[in-house]
Amino acid sequence: MKYLVTGAAGFIGYFVAKRLCEQGHQVIGIDNLNDYYDPKLKLARLEQIEHFDNFTFIKMDLADRDGIATLFTEEQFERVIHLAAQAGVRYSIENPMAYIDSNLVGMATILEGCRHNKVQHLVYASSSSVYGMNEKMPFSTEDAVDHPVSLYAATKKSNELMAHSYSHLYDLPTTGLRFFTVYGPWGRPDMAPFLFTDAILNDREIKVFNHGKMKRDFTYIDDIVEGVIRIQAVVPVRNPENPNTSPSSSKAPYKVFNIGNNDPIELMTFIEAIEDAAGKKAKKNYMPMQAGDVPATFADIDSLKEEVGFKPDTAIEYGMQQFVAWFKTYYKLA
Repeated sequence: MKYLVTGAAGFIGYFVAKRLCEQGHQVIGIDNLNDYYDPKLKLARLEQIEHFDNFTFIKMDLADRDGIATLFTEEQFERVIHLAAQAGVRYSIENPMAYIDSNLVGMATILEGCRHNKVQHLVYASSSSVYGMNEKMPFSTEDAVDHPVSLYAATKKSNELMAHSYSHLYDLPTTGLRFFTVYGPWGRPDMAPFLFTDAILNDREIKVFNHGKMKRDFTYIDDIVEGVIRIQAVVPVRNPENPNTSPSSSKAPYKVFNIGNNDPIELMTFIEAIEDAAGKKAKKNYMPMQAGDVPATFADIDSLKEEVGFKPDTAIEYGMQQFVAWFKTYYKLA
């Protein structure tokens, strides 16, 4: 089968493209290799998969309407896994237009490419950030998500609405995946696992926001990839009997799922897991909550388990051991 993977040099995109290549599929990966974080890490990820004969990388920006349209016309993808986006809750406060160009315009170009070239299934990345100010735990895809606390979250909710309209109007099967705090080897430098590990190993203090009174549903990268690969094989179909009362399903060929570990971890427990893996104690600087942050995330994954028979369950202790080992090797600290 022929796949397009957007964001193929990114953290999740790299691992998804690699798994598809290992399964023998033809994969074309695109990425604009922007400098939101060090492009050398993105290029290093690509080096891990460039040896596959069935992988082709193309540097391309999602906002390039003509370029994306031509790519779809020439390649005739059977399925699309759209993982490219401008990431980061806090950065969206400083540079909102980057999110408009990448997350909204970019989603539109992908939807148009899928629509005009009869793509069988579009799977795209949403985010746990869409739950915003929701206080009901765990977060369920049956819940309304109308109160985002960051522009990043608002763009991800917008992606779900855009996908639904294309599913309804053009019979394009779409599935949105709300990822919950993904971590693991080759992870993003702007996220807590990387920032904390870097600081601890280099004897710098870490910033502990909300004075440590936070919980996150940390989800290991292998579990995320397994969920993506399983769900892309389950193509939504139009269902006239659907009452259209759930935000996560529809009469249209449209679905939304959470992918999380279903086991929120206290921030201090998370820090202890890094300390154990690093063999060093952290120097902690306790700080107030940052704008755009939420105190807790917790994924209800019952519908995911029912749909594909899979539940993420990697323990934080194992996951951080793997991440710290990679970090030491990549940065030659071992």
